[in-house]
Amino acid sequence: MISVLSDRENMNKQWKKVIIAQDSTILSALKLINDEALKVALVVDENDVLLGVVTDGDIRRGLLNDLQLNDSVSLVMNVKPVVASPEATSEELTALMESEGVLTIPITEAGKVIGLETLHQLLARPKFNNPIFIMAGGFGTRLKPLTDDCPKPMLKVGEKPILETVLESFIKAGFVNFYISTHYMPEKIHEHFGRGEKWGVTIEYIHEESPLGTGGALGLLPKDLPDLPIIMMNGDVLTKVDFGHLLAFHNETSGDATMCVREYEYQIPYGVVNGVDHRVVSMVEKPVQRFFVNAGIYVVSPDVVKSVPRNHVIDMPTLLENRMDNGGSVLMFPVHEYWLDIGQMDDFQRAQSDILSLGFD
Repeated sequence: MISVLSDRENMNKQWKKVIIAQDSTILSALKLINDEALKVALVVDENDVLLGVVTDGDIRRGLLNDLQLNDSVSLVMNVKPVVASPEATSEELTALMESEGVLTIPITEAGKVIGLETLHQLLARPKFNNPIFIMAGGFGTRLKPLTDDCPKPMLKVGEKPILETVLESFIKAGFVNFYISTHYMPEKIHEHFGRGEKWGVTIEYIHEESPLGTGGALGLLPKDLPDLPIIMMNGDVLTKVDFGHLLAFHNETSGDATMCVREYEYQIPYGVVNGVDHRVVSMVEKPVQRFFVNAGIYVVSPDVVKSVPRNHVIDMPTLLENRMDNGGSVLMFPVHEYWLDIGQMDDFQRAQSDILSLGFD
């Protein structure tokens, strides 16, 4: 066995780039996590003593708790992170990460950070056996006449069909088992993707004889799926969401389901007046309302999948509401990365310009 200490020359030298001071903002940590390959920020004092660790999930939980991006990073950091000594072996680090459900472990000596190990480094490229279920059966009526002879997920954005870009985003993240639901012109999807041989993955098709809704399609999945959470996604969404982070967030919180949400702002074009009886108590000029909206991406537990009867018509929001009514836990995962639901012609045209600048191809 090779210890981390004896293999120090080969340890990832990038960890110093993810050091951040305790008086930094959440926004600074977010930019660092998004820009650097290690996808974590290490908060240290002036002597490099580790004060806390910040992950993508920590920031999203903070945003859900009404923290702002200009607040201190100390408000979201994990002050009791899992750490390891430089004498730990690769096998020990891998076992520790898997038992604690973390993707990174700071290496410390006398409290000071001297390195950082990641599961990605230890296992080379991550591979997830979690099934990916992509909804691709819609008619795309709002994109007529483009969808008169082509299902919406097969419309090309850039040089590829939307669905191919979605598929490759998951493949880059390490997912290999795919299910695609079809209804409208399924043969065009089958002919293009086959069984996934071109991409080195497996693809199976779930055909809806009649539309079942995004939740109802779950009832058609095979009964012998692995006992793992499933990621579901609409086949007409372009996003740069880190699916590994999404799955880790769901696993850490142990909910029945996780719904990706996007912050949506709406400015009321008038001055809003609040009053009691006939007396004005406040006036706000053109206030901005902020909401979280459904982003069309979910992680669902095997129990949720098994709860959907075959050929049962139901949409995902209703399915999750029913789950909550019966005591289940549904969590939110805020999406701050690029996200676009290609629902209308303006969205389709915007996607054509976005695809070139965002590195999807």
